[in-house]
Amino acid sequence: MEAAKKEGSLMVVDNETSVQRILDRALNHQDLTPAEGLTLLTTTDPNAIEAIRATADQLRKAQSGDTVSYIINRNVNYTNICEQHCSFCAFRRDEGEEGAYWLEWGAIAHKAQEAEALGATEICMQGGLNPAAKENGSSLGHYLKLLETVREAAPSLHIHAFSPQEVEFIARQDGLSFKTTIESLRDAGVGSLPGTAAEVLDDRIRQIICPEKINSATWCEIVTTAHACGLPTTSTMLCGHIETPAQQIAHLDQLRQIQQQAVQNDHSGISEFILLPFVGQEAPKPMRKRVGRDQPVLETTLHLTAVSRIYLGNWITNHQPSWVKLGLDGATEALRWGCNDIGGTLMEEHITSMAGAIGGTGKTVVELQRAIEGIDRPYRERTTLYGNPN
Repeated sequence: MEAAKKEGSLMVVDNETSVQRILDRALNHQDLTPAEGLTLLTTTDPNAIEAIRATADQLRKAQSGDTVSYIINRNVNYTNICEQHCSFCAFRRDEGEEGAYWLEWGAIAHKAQEAEALGATEICMQGGLNPAAKENGSSLGHYLKLLETVREAAPSLHIHAFSPQEVEFIARQDGLSFKTTIESLRDAGVGSLPGTAAEVLDDRIRQIICPEKINSATWCEIVTTAHACGLPTTSTMLCGHIETPAQQIAHLDQLRQIQQQAVQNDHSGISEFILLPFVGQEAPKPMRKRVGRDQPVLETTLHLTAVSRIYLGNWITNHQPSWVKLGLDGATEALRWGCNDIGGTLMEEHITSMAGAIGGTGKTVVELQRAIEGIDRPYRERTTLYGNPN
């Protein structure tokens, strides 16, 4: 009889036979239950973990092909002045604090022009929640001017911008609905939304790591509203801190439900899933002490990467590691654990690098291509929504 143990509200059956039975269901294109996902994630048997890796890799090939994609893009973190105090964040500053910054319009325009000149097809913009960022008394007016600045400077760039947290901030500042806010941003040039600020979609965890942020239901509401308004989003999980495997699986299950709803309603949906392992080297001391390490554990991140592909792959077929957090070698290894995309050039990245990440702030196209060649896989440049650049 199979030995069983409880974790959270889910039953975990941890033996090699059960793991193989679950993997066979996945290879037969069936969606796993949360309990099955948890069994895969909590097994410690090396043979079972290798079988999980091989299954994720096989599903990656069937769902996304052998070619590894990358994007030429630029990341612009336009301000680190933020009203919130997330316990994991080393990026935010108060106005007037040493290291606080707020990019002027000319600097943003220059960054966009430079990105376009370097062959970028996307500019990704995210920043702190700065209550002083208003245009004629309007928070939305400030963000619309930001979009106008980028559009006029580099009209060919796809604008991937503003997390659900930023959407909520704009709406709250101006007393607007999420739908009105999203439609205004869309009409001003936003082509897709980053699915960041998800952290872990469990309010028990959020109350500890980001108590001032939107709750899980609000994050899901904003993402599904964006899909209904014709804006695709990405999806993420901040992993490897104080969350449990059961909470990780519950997070994946919510993302899968969101994507199923988008498909059912013929809405824009989730274009990709990205694991964001916690980097604590420069994080606030209480969180750093609680987690007990400065850098992600590659082995556990890869295990979760594989389970994510198996759990989501029927619905979200593009999976991407974070070379910023794992380093390029770690991200390249993740291509053997279910990922089909290695991310973007970024050109500059400040949020994670200020936390002490080892991956750097930008990669060249050649660096990404050589990393992919190192595992004997072909590569291609892609657009934000995984098409081919013109």
